[in-house]
Amino acid sequence: MVNEKGYLGVTPPIAVSESSEREKEVTVTLMEELRRQNSFETEEESKKREIVLGRVAALVKKFVYKVSLTHGLSEAAAQAAGGKIYTFGSYRLGVHGPGTDIDTLCVVPKHVSREDFFDVFEPMLREVEGVTEVSGVPEAYVPIIKTKIEGIPIDFLMARLALSSIPDDLSLQDDNLLRNLDERCVRSLNGSRVTDEILRLVPNVQVFRDALRCIKLWAQRRAIYSNVNGFLGGVAWAMLVARICQLYPKAIAGAIVSRFFIIMYQWSWPQPVLLKQIEEGPLQVRVWNPKLYPADRSHRMPIITPAYPAMCATHNVTASTQMVMTEEFKKGAEIVDRIIVGTAQWSELFAKHDFFHKYRYYLQVVASTGNLELQLKWAGTVESRIRQLVMKLEYVDSLTLAHPFVKGFDQVSYCLTDEEVHIVARGELSEVITKRKKEDAENQDGFRTVYSTTFFIGLAIEPKQPGTSGPRRLDISYPTAEFTKLVKMWEKYDSSTMGITVQNIKSSGLPDYVFESGERQPRVAQKRTKAPSKTNDASLDLPNKRPRSSHPVSDLPLKTAGNGTSTIASTSLLEPSTYAAKDIKSPQLPFGESVAVATGAIGAQ
Repeated sequence: MVNEKGYLGVTPPIAVSESSEREKEVTVTLMEELRRQNSFETEEESKKREIVLGRVAALVKKFVYKVSLTHGLSEAAAQAAGGKIYTFGSYRLGVHGPGTDIDTLCVVPKHVSREDFFDVFEPMLREVEGVTEVSGVPEAYVPIIKTKIEGIPIDFLMARLALSSIPDDLSLQDDNLLRNLDERCVRSLNGSRVTDEILRLVPNVQVFRDALRCIKLWAQRRAIYSNVNGFLGGVAWAMLVARICQLYPKAIAGAIVSRFFIIMYQWSWPQPVLLKQIEEGPLQVRVWNPKLYPADRSHRMPIITPAYPAMCATHNVTASTQMVMTEEFKKGAEIVDRIIVGTAQWSELFAKHDFFHKYRYYLQVVASTGNLELQLKWAGTVESRIRQLVMKLEYVDSLTLAHPFVKGFDQVSYCLTDEEVHIVARGELSEVITKRKKEDAENQDGFRTVYSTTFFIGLAIEPKQPGTSGPRRLDISYPTAEFTKLVKMWEKYDSSTMGITVQNIKSSGLPDYVFESGERQPRVAQKRTKAPSKTNDASLDLPNKRPRSSHPVSDLPLKTAGNGTSTIASTSLLEPSTYAAKDIKSPQLPFGESVAVATGAIGAQ
């Protein structure tokens, strides 16, 4: 898709020279390291995916056929109605690894409704051999059904087109297919259309795939791969790598990766990343519009999808997550610079994150229920609101950063008393509960299974200013109260079956399950202090118990304000911000290319 100016992208390439011998050498070692890191799935796993997708394709046709008959279509018309699946995301891009989910779009004709998708297709999935879990979320921004078939995670989206039948050779590239569709269908179609457009806009697909596989692994290891938590998702990372490939059309993977980190660190945000010029189309929906860019200033790191309707893929990024990612870009640039000159190995780039060693204080959010299927939906709802909590925390005085972790930690606990349920719902798993097995508890009185998912937010607090005296007050009662109020506004929230707690903990109080074996540093013996009174237990609703009026809790030194809210007293032990300015040389492109060209002119129209 070279444009009329003779190049891919919105600006000319920075360099069109072939990669150097050194870059070829580091590319070889990069691919070797990716294999050592188990980044590629086996041929057997690939075949298994193909077989499962074949079964899914047949199931979608059966679903359309079944619904068609209920709408009064004849046998022949129902058979001809078709139905087709399209993969997108990492699987379609060719950068998936072992255990990666398959993003799958089900395209159906106009007489098949979204209600049919959840009322008919979801139960059909439950009857499929090899299916272990099915969870539909019809109220999501992009309605989705999550499942596992033969151990392979699959996310199903649905779009119905204004067609009476779906032919097997249908291409989704035609913008006119979007006419007369509701916005949910447009959003569902967008994933597949964007993925295909990315592949058409890169000069060398294999180089793009190799470089993207590296960047995805790095982002996952550094815990900055999560759209829902305010970082970048798969499509955003893919577009960033694709843009660097456009700027260096003849470079190989090692060169693309080295330039990626330097350019991303020095990017002139909020200058948008564009893979091609924004074009007009047949659809009237709210999309990103370069002519109305001031209306989109809330996008801190705008990365704009190349398929119509163009949308910002990074609207979830917050001030805190942008700060975290910028710091990681800089660290990555420094490591890759040393790899190029031969003083570092690729394994250093993929070092595990230090999130649970990085901060002195954390916010712990626990979602709990007594039912596994309900827990999947409740925990997903809570996780989708974590970003709102982060944004509210960013306005708290003295709090310089609210750093959300990219996933929740699931626990299953077998409780015998109300007090044990209370403890689990607070995230305070005792050794007695964690070691108890189901078979040891299920025949005892009061036995209950509690499913819990715990999310963590690291809190960086600005250092105490010279000349100040006395303890400071860090009051996060308002953000946490607003957050719990927000999650309880979910239309399916039931206080008798769902629990939500928000609690402050010190790093020494982090649970063992967030650390790998041998990773946790020995705890320093501390003087025992009196535990906070139960009247200070905050934002606490327990599963299967009547909700109680409460306010946010902290196990930092507490002082109860006159209005009944809790404040956190900071002490001299509080650490300076992890993101304080450092005297580190700014990384530069290796051959004197102009970073300004890449970062300043990249969004020029």
